[in-house]
Amino acid sequence: MQEDRYSNPLIDRYASPEMAAIWSPRRKFTTWRRLWVWLAEAQAELGLPIRAEQIEQMRARQDDIDFDLAARYERELRHDVMAHVHAFGDQCPEARAIIHWGATSCFVTDNTDLILIREALELIERRLAAVLRVLEPFAREHRNLPCLAFTHFQPAQPTTVGKRATLWMYDWVLDLESVQEERRRLRARSTKGTTGTQASFLQLFEGDHAKVRELERRVAQKMGFEQTYAVTGQTYPRKVDSRVLDVLSGIAQSCQKFATDIRLLAHRKELEEPFEKKQIGSSAMAYKRNPMRSERICALARYLICESANAAQTAAQQWLERTLDDSANRRLAIPQAFLAADAILVLAANVASGLVVYPRVIERNFQQELPFMATEAILMAAVAAGGDRQELHERIRQHSQAAAAEVKQHGRPNDLIDRLKADPAFAQLPLEELLEPARFIGRAPEQVEEFLEEVVSPLLATCSGEAPDADVKV
Repeated sequence: MQEDRYSNPLIDRYASPEMAAIWSPRRKFTTWRRLWVWLAEAQAELGLPIRAEQIEQMRARQDDIDFDLAARYERELRHDVMAHVHAFGDQCPEARAIIHWGATSCFVTDNTDLILIREALELIERRLAAVLRVLEPFAREHRNLPCLAFTHFQPAQPTTVGKRATLWMYDWVLDLESVQEERRRLRARSTKGTTGTQASFLQLFEGDHAKVRELERRVAQKMGFEQTYAVTGQTYPRKVDSRVLDVLSGIAQSCQKFATDIRLLAHRKELEEPFEKKQIGSSAMAYKRNPMRSERICALARYLICESANAAQTAAQQWLERTLDDSANRRLAIPQAFLAADAILVLAANVASGLVVYPRVIERNFQQELPFMATEAILMAAVAAGGDRQELHERIRQHSQAAAAEVKQHGRPNDLIDRLKADPAFAQLPLEELLEPARFIGRAPEQVEEFLEEVVSPLLATCSGEAPDADVKV
């Protein structure tokens, strides 16, 4: 029974069916077969004795994999690539002799990984764009809503809710640019041969270097790549995997920062993630509205951030032209990093699309700190009215310390403004006008509009379509 075996939560609970399908055995092994077809096509085009009916037989069976037969061969041969060569050959007896002709195992394994990484990066690009698209109207709607900003998680010069959203968005903008760049930088390994020298293909073409290079170009083109890696050992450079997982780690970092901010703001009751009508926050404390989706983002992000170090170690520990200790590791690290990134972005889009803002709580929290925030403006206005700057500064300092003591030691409201109104040095100032929240948010509303129009919209226009819908399963 399936319930008696460990199941991967990334597939069963978190990642989308689309990402799981990209890394499925079926997608992997049908891509192997397509590579064998493309190789045979290119070899025939360049004059090797491969008949059209052989290629047609391979093409007709490329999606019809007998997985049980391949498994039986692998138990016997202890080699997954040769097991599938034999299984394919049994289904294509006319083509058996030319399947995998001149190729090494990495012809199918590495080229398949590059194809799947490219496809997975495209899905990640669309998921990132989806997060930006759902936050764009949120940022615009709340661009003028003043709120406390925080440095060191202590109240600081105010910002707006919309401006804060642009900080989250800009992290994802940088991630999206990195994903697009890595997709552009991907190349095919193509037909580099057993240790990267192309010796077997040079032998097949009887020393014709031009045909060997053309074979490499044609196979890469059939794979959908315009370029190949200039030189390789047996594998494409594992530095490529490290770079890709660094990009995925960057996405995790951005999402964890976003989710952590949501958790902090939920504690302050200023903003919450969506909470469904029958959702239970705690099995014991019925009143709880725990930010469980944001917490899950942080949990998965921590896992993904750690995976980037895994890929770095694999790249660092390749010996000479290749060592096989990368293989088992990469079977885990690369697919699961993409599954985790996909799951995190599905959650981030879900949270971002349903954020709940509590303006009255935001205003209350703002007003509690506003008197302190306004002291500089009050000081400058008092000096402009003819007061002594140093004397006024000392008066404000004393009043501020006394008001802070009322708040911290006695739990009373902040009475700084009442104290200033009672002080003849400040009583004639238009204090209510000086306390208008909009005076303290600088260019935050304008920055939101400029960012959305000048950065986000042009970038989203370059993205390849909409992300497929994905449910948050649990």
